[in-house]
Amino acid sequence: MMNATGAGGDPQSGPNSGRTADLQVRIVSAAILAPIVLGAVWFGGWVFVGLAAIAAAILIAEWSGVSRRRFVDIPVITGGVTAVLATVSLAGGYGGLSIGILLVGAILAGALAWRSDPSRLFGFGVVYGGLPAMALVVVRSDPAYGLVAIMWLLVLVWASDIGGYVFGRLLGGPKLAPRISPKKTWAGFFGGLGAAVLASLAFNAIVMPGGTIPIWLAAFLSAVSQIGDLAESSFKRRFGAKDSSRLIPGHGGLMDRIDGLVVVAAVAAIIGLARGGMHAAGTGVVLW
Repeated sequence: MMNATGAGGDPQSGPNSGRTADLQVRIVSAAILAPIVLGAVWFGGWVFVGLAAIAAAILIAEWSGVSRRRFVDIPVITGGVTAVLATVSLAGGYGGLSIGILLVGAILAGALAWRSDPSRLFGFGVVYGGLPAMALVVVRSDPAYGLVAIMWLLVLVWASDIGGYVFGRLLGGPKLAPRISPKKTWAGFFGGLGAAVLASLAFNAIVMPGGTIPIWLAAFLSAVSQIGDLAESSFKRRFGAKDSSRLIPGHGGLMDRIDGLVVVAAVAAIIGLARGGMHAAGTGVVLW
């Protein structure tokens, strides 16, 4: 006998109910993770270093999971420990040593993985995980601008993602890179660019009165963020993976969520070091 839904089905079993449930899971996950991330950014110091080091180890495990179908084995543990040691050494003021640790560890982990996966080049995964963590520590360590710089980078990447999604869905049009990411469009790319610029203008007005963050830098790093997103999509597509892992319910893996920030952090650190140089307590950065 049919019920009130008209076909004997569960009133909650339609296609929209699945999307609603998925959205609810995503919201709950974000509500739990956001305070942890923002809290670590706010406190800085070893709290932030610890979070960055853990993130590096997770990224390395996810790189291996996508490319080697192994999230935990000897090469992954070697790479993860390497990234953690390199990040902690950098925070302690040993910049040269930290780079050496990362490179030696990447070579060692890659050599261990080569025995069973000669085509996967796992050493690159160790650098992919460790370098962004070190870059974020570089940016956050500046005593005058560290907190503001990290907050601005987060705002910029989030604005790029949201703007790209909204304008891409609303306007559609020519595809940006159909072989890599069929859903991304040029409208989404420029929408993300515009959203990042507007977000930076608002950040200037609210956080940095006087407009000390140049808009060209916002536009440039927004483009870098979207390139990082495409690069991660290309990496997953090469190995036939939809998500980097199932670590974050409703979101996939950590790599899926910070693919843009990974590249932006590295580029921002390079710009900052070129502008601000090194400080005795690690590294100091002035982005603008």
